[in-house]
Amino acid sequence: MAEAQWYVAHTYSGYENKVKTNIEKAIENRHLEEQILEVRIPMIDVMEMKNGARKQVSRKMFPGYVFVHMIMNDDTWYVVRNTRGCTGFVGPGSKPVPLTDAEMRRFGIQQDDQTAAPIEVDFTTGDTVTVIGGVWKDTVGVIQNMNPSKQTVTINVELFDRETPVEISYADVEKMK
Repeated sequence: MAEAQWYVAHTYSGYENKVKTNIEKAIENRHLEEQILEVRIPMIDVMEMKNGARKQVSRKMFPGYVFVHMIMNDDTWYVVRNTRGCTGFVGPGSKPVPLTDAEMRRFGIQQDDQTAAPIEVDFTTGDTVTVIGGVWKDTVGVIQNMNPSKQTVTINVELFDRETPVEISYADVEKMK
């Protein structure tokens, strides 16, 4: 049996949520749960200024695109390609090109077949940690939240004189001594 990979489907602008919903309905109706595993719209949290007030909102990372984790075959290709609002897959001609593991890691999505052992940590919510890697290196923060399934912690960092929550991988933080 073929291996499930992530593919990118192009949609009409503003139809991403509708396409996601329609694909999920088609999966259920055609009993393709074993072949089309997940449909995602990558989101990013941004601060927005409106009427003098700051507000944190979620925006689509890639407007006009939907990510689909599926086993590529004639049935799954047909279902996604013929979903209302979907214009096709990203790739040359009619041949979809799967995303690489490295590309998916950039979006915080790990491939299912990766059997990386979970990272054992010696910290918990409320502990003070130092960031040892990535953009926030050498930043000190208090753990506000832990997500064991994603192997991340959320800490508050000071950004523009405000406390801002930042999600950081377990591998990039260590408990202060």
